[in-house]
Amino acid sequence: MILFKTTKPLQEHLKKLADQGLTIGFVPTMGALHNGHLSLINECREQCDITVCSIFVNPTQFNDKKDFEKYPVTIENDTYLLETNKTDILFLPAVEEIYTNGLDQLQHFHLGYLENILEGKYRPGHFQGVCNVVYRLLNIVMPNIIFLGRKDYQQCLVLKTMMQEFYPSVKIALVDIARETSGLAMSSRNMRLSEKALSNADALYQSLLFIKQNAFKKDIDTLKSDAHQGLLQHGFDKVDYIEICDTDTLLPVSAFNKEKKLIALVAAFIENVRLIDNLVL
Repeated sequence: MILFKTTKPLQEHLKKLADQGLTIGFVPTMGALHNGHLSLINECREQCDITVCSIFVNPTQFNDKKDFEKYPVTIENDTYLLETNKTDILFLPAVEEIYTNGLDQLQHFHLGYLENILEGKYRPGHFQGVCNVVYRLLNIVMPNIIFLGRKDYQQCLVLKTMMQEFYPSVKIALVDIARETSGLAMSSRNMRLSEKALSNADALYQSLLFIKQNAFKKDIDTLKSDAHQGLLQHGFDKVDYIEICDTDTLLPVSAFNKEKKLIALVAAFIENVRLIDNLVL
């Protein structure tokens, strides 16, 4: 594995590979890697000749400064995991390398209603920050395919909107959610939980399963209310949302319809750590 910390030598190296006709896959991460990230790496290796992974904790997507400061940093272990999973290139830039004009001159992306619902409602400015960093990373790496995890489902749709305008030739590959044996979605934030909270956190996935198993048996409002109460009873401090939406638009639905493909999404806090998950119904 080759490590690059600056843009120019990375681009020169990637151009040589592209000139040889090799396909380049890209996995952007914020580090604190786990098996969910590695599933993206492995999928990238299967589909592309060259696998590029970036580790960059992006300051512009944190609307809570304390959340940014608490984000786990495990560079040594991350590097080991990438090497043992046969990643070809690791890009490890500093903030100044990505935001060359500083953090005050950010681009504004037109994302429509997607920017202001669900995650966007509870994390204002979050998706502008995500688009700013991915826009810059794509401009540096210029991959054939970018690999994204379905756990951040709304983020995937937001990035698709941005990329249709600025990087229409780059394909998006969505990779299924990696889960613990309990069903809990793997997340870097899980590292901040106590053993007790980790045990209780599987209620997040169970709430989604409950909705899926009872679809068409109860009305949507009742299902969401029951799932909400179930989370509070299992030690969650607060629930931002439990919503059932159209998978294509992420607009909420008021009733089940067998003609529409639906997805249940949830965001909730346990031990002041915010977790998200989703499940296609």
